[in-house]
Amino acid sequence: MGTPEFAVYPLKLLIEKNYNIVGVITAPDKPAGRGRKVKSPAVKEYAQSKNIPVLQPTNLKEEVFLEELKNLHADLQIVVAFRMLPELVWNMPELGTFNLHASLLPDYRGAAPINWAIMNSEKTTGVTTFFLDHKIDTGDIIMQREVKIGEDETAGELHDKLMYEGGKLVVDTVDAIIIGNAATQKQEKLTSDNGNLHPAPKIYKEDCRIDWGKDVDRVYNHIRGLSPYPAAWCQIADGDNYSNTVKIFQAEKKMQKHEFEPGKIISDNREEILVAAKNGFIIVKELQLAGKKRLNSKEFLKGFPNIQNFHFL
Repeated sequence: MGTPEFAVYPLKLLIEKNYNIVGVITAPDKPAGRGRKVKSPAVKEYAQSKNIPVLQPTNLKEEVFLEELKNLHADLQIVVAFRMLPELVWNMPELGTFNLHASLLPDYRGAAPINWAIMNSEKTTGVTTFFLDHKIDTGDIIMQREVKIGEDETAGELHDKLMYEGGKLVVDTVDAIIIGNAATQKQEKLTSDNGNLHPAPKIYKEDCRIDWGKDVDRVYNHIRGLSPYPAAWCQIADGDNYSNTVKIFQAEKKMQKHEFEPGKIISDNREEILVAAKNGFIIVKELQLAGKKRLNSKEFLKGFPNIQNFHFL
């Protein structure tokens, strides 16, 4: 059970290991992109290429879907980046249902663990498999694997790293369940031992706004933790009539004391864009004005030759 690219790799490994995948459950097709062309989930496309039956329920409690699911006679259900399941679904197979989560649970429970780990300046994260229960991301842990976060790694790069580690962990977890060697650990014990847990809720637009008044490290981690999607953003304004939204996709940081106010733009008008933050500067490498193309700084400055007269807000 899964939808995006993150769920494809574990499925691919299971097929390569000759497991009998009796079905794939994914989200319905939906319009995507500027042309609003109907697009299938990545998992569906891969499953169909391997001639695996695919179910795309809109309602997980619907009788027709439940009957179709039951008729697959699955021994075990595996959830990777899907949605919350009702008990009558996760409790259906004899061996249970387990989930792959992109953090070291119980830390970073929620919809966006990869983004929040980088935004919070973490040095390590990981992947966890756990049996589903009535609440989100709280079930008994089966296996975990720690993964280091690179100093300049973006959420997109960490996503791929965790996808590969997660795929291998899914296979190891299935092997352990089949031979009856899946020792589990209660999250309650880990929660009580660690009182400093971080949430990882769904990210909304306002969560992505850059606060240039923060320390340059925090601003830098905010940008890379949201790159490439949904992307950190701010306003660009000239203090007069012009104002627009700009997304920043790639950046570097420069630690340096200065007297500039937060958001002040310094540029050579050719290829370099520096933005003042506390204790340093963000060197903007790739950005996008609302309604325009994503550009590197050199290309962007061709259309913004007087950028030093503007501020990021």
